[in-house]
Amino acid sequence: MNDFILYSRSYCHLCDDMLAALRAHPQASQFHVRVMDVDEDDDLVRQYDELVPVLIGIKPDGSEVRICHYFLDQEALNALLSP
Repeated sequence: MNDFILYSRSYCHLCDDMLAALRAHPQASQFHVRVMDVDEDDDLVRQYDELVPVLIGIKPDGSEVRICHYFLDQEALNALLSP
C-alpha cells in the first residue's frame, strides 16, 4: 500500500498535525497522500464530519481501509507499510 487519503478540513489543527506527521514519516518518500476537504462534499461531511482528520489507506486492489482518526496511529501505519 502506498497511497493514502487524508480527509481533512481547512481550519482543523489536528488535520494539520496529522499531515505533518505523515510528511515526517521515515517512509514518506514511498507513499502519496491526497488531502480531501470534507467540507467540499456533503457526502463526506455526513461520513466524516466529527471524525476529521481521517486517514484511509488504499490497498493495491483499490479497496480502502480506515487507519485512524484524530491522531496518526504510527503503529497501524507502519503495519500497513510493512511488506
